[in-house]
Amino acid sequence: MSLARVQSFAISLDGFGTGEGQSADAHFGHAGDRLHEWMFETRWGREMLGRPGGGGGVDDAFSRMFAPGIGAEIMGAGKFGHPGWHEDPEWKGAWGSNPPFHTPVFVLTHHPRPPIELEGGTTFHFLDASPAEALETAREAAKGQDVRIGGGPTMIRDFLAAGLVDHMHTVVVPILLGRGVRLWDGLEGLEKDYVVEATSSPSGVTHVTFTRATA
Repeated sequence: MSLARVQSFAISLDGFGTGEGQSADAHFGHAGDRLHEWMFETRWGREMLGRPGGGGGVDDAFSRMFAPGIGAEIMGAGKFGHPGWHEDPEWKGAWGSNPPFHTPVFVLTHHPRPPIELEGGTTFHFLDASPAEALETAREAAKGQDVRIGGGPTMIRDFLAAGLVDHMHTVVVPILLGRGVRLWDGLEGLEKDYVVEATSSPSGVTHVTFTRATA
């Protein structure tokens, strides 16, 4: 069976995966781009932005694991858009006409709408479903490839609590946000179910991977 994977999900030192005050102009609230500056400085990140340069090394190596083997993504309503996006029939996500996913994407929301097909192979589907139901649907669309559990932090937390995540790559960024949405709340003892490894980077971030332990 395909794996359910979290890839390159960045959190602050105090565990926040997004800041407070999300809006159409501030996708991560008061956090701004600070959680993802490490990625924008890699060669892979620059390639995604259509810019030359960028560094190699450990950050670039981890960044390049984002897409290979992924056949579908599941994301929460808060990642797809700012609060109230469902009231705007023209809202098509925060990534422009050619989003970086290039697969079917299933948005978990209490406000379903017809699918949105964009450039590059990305089609957004809108589901009002439990984590297990959404994963089953995404696996069918992934056609044997893995499913990326894309965030935000509330949705990833729900999938972890349900025992549905097989592999998770988090990036601990050396900033303190103080407010927003935390990833780890209610997940005490999670590490007992996984093999946990940490890799420090000269950029200051720490890559922490959780791989489901086998008997």
